[in-house]
This record gives sequence, structure tokens and C-alpha cells, in this order.
Amino acid sequence: MRDPGALISTEELAAALGQPELRVYDCTTYFEPPAPESPNPYVSVSGRHRFEEAHIPGADYLDLQGEFSDPDTRLHFMMAAPDRLAEAFGRHGLGAGSRVVLYSVGTMMWATRFWWMLRALGFDGAAVLDGGFEKWRAEGRPTETGLARGNPPARFTPSPRPGFFVDKNAVKEAIGQTSTVIVSGSNLRWLRSSDIGPSGGHALRTVGMELAQGLEPGRYGQPVLIPGSVKVPAASLVDPSQKTFGVLADAQAKFAAQGVTKDRRVICYCTSGGATTIDLFQLYQLGYDNLTLYDGSMDEWAHDPALPIEID
Repeated sequence: MRDPGALISTEELAAALGQPELRVYDCTTYFEPPAPESPNPYVSVSGRHRFEEAHIPGADYLDLQGEFSDPDTRLHFMMAAPDRLAEAFGRHGLGAGSRVVLYSVGTMMWATRFWWMLRALGFDGAAVLDGGFEKWRAEGRPTETGLARGNPPARFTPSPRPGFFVDKNAVKEAIGQTSTVIVSGSNLRWLRSSDIGPSGGHALRTVGMELAQGLEPGRYGQPVLIPGSVKVPAASLVDPSQKTFGVLADAQAKFAAQGVTKDRRVICYCTSGGATTIDLFQLYQLGYDNLTLYDGSMDEWAHDPALPIEID
């Protein structure tokens, strides 16, 4: 593991609770089914209410789609300007000397998303809680309810690193380049259809997840990908019973089987730039250096008729 400090166990966190420099953050966002008449594939919901029902003692809540995303786009969870993010992190007590632990509920992807954002801003002192809140609760560890206690405001000074995010034009240019491999880390499937929305287009459908309930099999047509991309679903990199990261050697084998090698540039994408940060986390720990995230992901690509698609 390249950076053992970027991953923390529940045992290690329990021992560290109460340390003055420690900052623990619940990063969870939830996807819920849309109304039947809605053209949108899902509804993203803040996890604040569930945070108030139960959270790790002393934790604060980071609202990804509220304070920590670009407000000037219809796309979900897009990386905001460094100054905006610096102000938001500072309000939550995250500063240069902070020891940060990020966790989420249901999937670690929201924690790894914030981990990737912080690295892009030049902050390397964040760790992802292995197994997230489920593992913490399953072990009978303490929780508390109600509003966050809050941390004293801090000064967060960003030092943005180039190359952590790319746009659709960069992805389009990379298609077919042997020096680049485009990786779908999505746990969902994007489907092309002529009966979704007022002008056809694309729709999202899940496979084996709650969002798929009630959908007629085959109704939405053929699954699609960004042309030439390979699939390493984030869920395949996580132990399904413990919800912890899988063995790194197994992750390496999965990436290698798809032609994801260290001599190639790697562009990761998924539904909206969340799940595939699990891929990015594992690739980073495996020693890959030329890594980037297509932030708009299929939330942008599948809705732009000018962009090419490939039948999956």
C-alpha cells in the first residue's frame, strides 16, 4: 500500500477519538428513486437527517451536493472552485494541522470522493474509514444523535494540483489513444432509449440495486458506455460482507485484466463521479500515478447527443 495513512480501521479510529486535532466527517449522500413521470434517473438526497439519527461521536457532516459542489451546473457533485471549497472546509474546522477521517454509509464512495477532492486541493492528511459506518455499528462501537457539535473554524489554504479532473472534451480526445485507458467504475448501467424524456436520449438503470425495483426488464433498450472504455466496477473492489476494501493484489489483477497498466494514463468515470473514486483510491494505493477523474461522468456524457456512445 503506497500510503497506509490514507486508510484507517475502526479500531484505530476508536483509539483516536477525542484527540484535539482529529476531525471526523460523515460524507454520505443517498440516491433515491425518482417520481414515475420524472425524466431524471435518480434523486440525490442529503444524508444530514440520517446523520442526526446516528453518527460517530464528535463527527461533523459534509453535504457534498450543498456546500461542496459547483452551484452553477445542473450536473451532480461537480468539483467547485478551490476558494469556495476552502471556505467550506474551513467552516467545518478543517485546516493545515487537521487529522481528517472521512466515512460514509452504505458505500465508501462518498468518503473516497472527498478524499480525492482534498488531494486535488493539495491536502494529504485525510484517511478513509475502512468499512464505513456499517462496520463501526456492527462492532457495537458508540454513536451519538443530534446535530454536529461543530469544530472551531480553521483556515484552509488550497494548493490545487493540476490533472485530477478532466472534462468531456479531454475524454473525447482520449478515445482510441493507446497511451490512455478509460475505466468505468460504475455499479450501474446507462441505457439508451427512445422513450425516455421528451426527445429520447439516455436513462439510468441499476442492476441488482434498489433503484431497479419496479422497472420492466428490457424496457429501456441497450446499455451503453463511453467508446473503448473498460469496466472495473467499484463494487468489485470491496468485500461485500465487510464493506471494507478488498485485497490489493486482487484489485491489481482486476485492473491488469482490463489493460489498466502503470504506463498508461487512466481516466475514471461512473454515474456522477462518486463510485469510481473507489477505483482511484485503489489505483493510487497500487502505485499508479497518471490518474484523473472525468467529473461529469455519464450524468453529462449520456445526455449529450453530440458525444459518441458504445453498446455495452
